[in-house]
Amino acid sequence: MAIPAQLTGSAPGRVNLIGEHTDYNGGFALPLAIPARTTASLRVRDDGLVVAESTAPGTEPARFTVDSSPGDVTGWAAYVAGVFWALRDAGHDIPGADVSIHSTVPSGAGLSSSHALECAVAVTLNELHGLGLDRTELALLVQRAENHYVGAPTGAMDQMASLYGQDGHVILFDARAMTAEPVPCDLAGAGLSLVVVDTRVHHEHVDGGYGARRASCEEAAALLGVETLREVQDTPLAEVLGKLDDDVMVRRVRHVLTENARVLDTVALLRAGRAGEIGPLLTASHASMRDDYEITVAEIDVAVDAALAAGALGARMTGGGFGGSVIALTATADAERVGAAVSSAFDQHGYASPSVFTVRPAAGAGIEESQ
Repeated sequence: MAIPAQLTGSAPGRVNLIGEHTDYNGGFALPLAIPARTTASLRVRDDGLVVAESTAPGTEPARFTVDSSPGDVTGWAAYVAGVFWALRDAGHDIPGADVSIHSTVPSGAGLSSSHALECAVAVTLNELHGLGLDRTELALLVQRAENHYVGAPTGAMDQMASLYGQDGHVILFDARAMTAEPVPCDLAGAGLSLVVVDTRVHHEHVDGGYGARRASCEEAAALLGVETLREVQDTPLAEVLGKLDDDVMVRRVRHVLTENARVLDTVALLRAGRAGEIGPLLTASHASMRDDYEITVAEIDVAVDAALAAGALGARMTGGGFGGSVIALTATADAERVGAAVSSAFDQHGYASPSVFTVRPAAGAGIEESQ
């Protein structure tokens, strides 16, 4: 069957409800796809070139060959080049293309804009060329692109959320089993809203902080004689930590293991129809990221504190850290007031005004149209 000349696919950004820095430790996370999406329109070329353009401000068109190697393409276009590279490296002889990108996912806000871009390109190439890859295979290929082409040592949670998202559901991601299980999450039906505060503090996973924490966890796992920290999840926490004599490593491991437990507790409450009771788990997650994993910044902590003081049921940083966004679970009637309180706190501290909006669990990646 002849392939179409052009196809458009899209993939959403994500908010991680709870479960941060657990994925590369073989653990659990609970992300949801959000309505903001990235679209990728691809038109096949027969000259071995990829010509990529984006409507995002400050981006320049890029041209590269389909057989580019890591390091050949930098900047925003590396995310596009990385997907082509990962697919071809896996044995898929895909040709060049004109690639047009448009996104409503805020960049650098901890909402996984880079993975939305990569997943949009990947799902479109998969359909365009009839590769027959399932969504888990696509997620792993996108992770490989991110790790080895872009140079960011991320896990697979963001990709799985973008590819497996469902309306009205969060996704229980088990990184060890590489499974994505939908969990009903009807916040609106429970009179709840999920407020997102984009602090506008830009973050990059290719910076050293993320990688340093991943390396610390890997070193701890080696000292404990296991492949990943997930393998000691059911061992009493005090027993695990007692085998480590480095204070920083102890705190990193404590975050990961207690965060996994918070994810599972959140899932249990959601399945029981008790979404209004998950707030304290979100807040405890933030305290763990702030104190044990040390990945928050001043603006993030101010946003969380202001949201809680204004009546949020729970609040936490979402994403890899060192900037990005905060989420606050509120009664729907309180959502506007909580957002205004955070904005006021930022003004009092002399910070740039944040962007405040609400999100709901939305659909995952898919094909938008074909021509």
